[in-house]
Amino acid sequence: MTDAAAMEASLVAVADAGVAIRHALFDRFFAAFPDRRASFMIVDASSRRMTDETLAMMLGLAKGEGWVWPLVAELVFTHRAYGPLPIAEYDAFIDLTVDVLAVAAGTAWTPETATAWQCHADALKVMIRKARAEWESAMPAGVPQRAE
Repeated sequence: MTDAAAMEASLVAVADAGVAIRHALFDRFFAAFPDRRASFMIVDASSRRMTDETLAMMLGLAKGEGWVWPLVAELVFTHRAYGPLPIAEYDAFIDLTVDVLAVAAGTAWTPETATAWQCHADALKVMIRKARAEWESAMPAGVPQRAE
């Protein structure tokens, strides 16, 4: 079974169970980073989007999709509006996504599934670091940007 197939099977298991992992994900994220809650005006909307995007980017990486890099780069740039987000928060959010998915998938979560998700979670973390470095190089913090 390919990584993508194993990952999709776990998503189907979660959907079949009727579990919305975003609730557990955001509960755990805010428990780890309580000060970050103030950054979210509408947690319900943000939790849906961020959970879906994170899962989609990891699955997209597993499938070799070309749209993943531009989306990662855009999201990292957009997040600059919230100040310098620590890489540890990105890493934690991605790891927590995999953790809550594993719990929700139940018996459908196999060692192969865990390896596939973790591999692409790690790849997403690398992409985030690359995007951040490229944006910082192109638009250093503290340097006023000219409005066109």
